[in-house]
Amino acid sequence: MNNTMEYKGYLGSVEFSEEDGVFYGKVMGIRALISYEGTNARELVEDFHGAVEDYLELCAAEGREPEKAYKGSFNVRISPELHKQAVIFAAAHQMSLNSFVEHAMRLSLAEQ
Repeated sequence: MNNTMEYKGYLGSVEFSEEDGVFYGKVMGIRALISYEGTNARELVEDFHGAVEDYLELCAAEGREPEKAYKGSFNVRISPELHKQAVIFAAAHQMSLNSFVEHAMRLSLAEQ
């Protein structure tokens, strides 16, 4: 079972509350809180789509750009020693640190 769904470039989580007997979730990767729920999978998907549409309509009505999730820029905190090793490795292979991190992530994700 996949615990995410996507609509118009927005990624939503899928959770289940046994106590309440409902599926629920929120749009991930943006600051705005966009949540949705349903008593079955069809209702959850419909409410997710409706919540995204409502958000986009609200942004249009207010004349502001909707937030975009996962813009490709993020900060990572690592130990100073690991940071140093990564910079040395990248330089030795004529790569930028960003290129090295992207390469390492692609390799790691390909193994899944």
